[in-house]
Amino acid sequence: MKIRVGFGFDVHQLVEGRELWLGGVKIQHAKGLLGHSDADVLIHAICDALLGAANMRDIGFHFPDTAAEYKNIDSKVLLKKVIELIASKGYRVGNIDATVCAERPKLNPHIPAMQQVLSEVMGIEVDDISIKATTTEKLGFTGREEGISAYATVLIEK
Repeated sequence: MKIRVGFGFDVHQLVEGRELWLGGVKIQHAKGLLGHSDADVLIHAICDALLGAANMRDIGFHFPDTAAEYKNIDSKVLLKKVIELIASKGYRVGNIDATVCAERPKLNPHIPAMQQVLSEVMGIEVDDISIKATTTEKLGFTGREEGISAYATVLIEK
């Protein structure tokens, strides 16, 4: 068995007039994330980690923000396509460990729903998806509630 590890990172600005999507789950909040797609930073970080582990570049290479077909696209669709891309090289997901950095809203109550949605999209067990939430203790752009960031580490197997 061959195993590979990948790391992903994403950040999006919080703005009024947008829905907040994290881990494929719509979360009620006064602001949402700005982006070409639905701007789901958690899914984007996972996509980058998976693509990186398979040595297949990054999410922007496969789904450019200049392409009209990806405008406002549901990031779960992109994640499903990434799973298909890595499968084309013979890989499957072993496990995912991810962290979302947001001052507000509090994300812990939403983590089980995120794990469930992501497991269904990727066709893996809920137990193979770890999602953690943290703040930056009011420091930096996250602490000022200007944006949300996410980090993901993945293990893929062949």
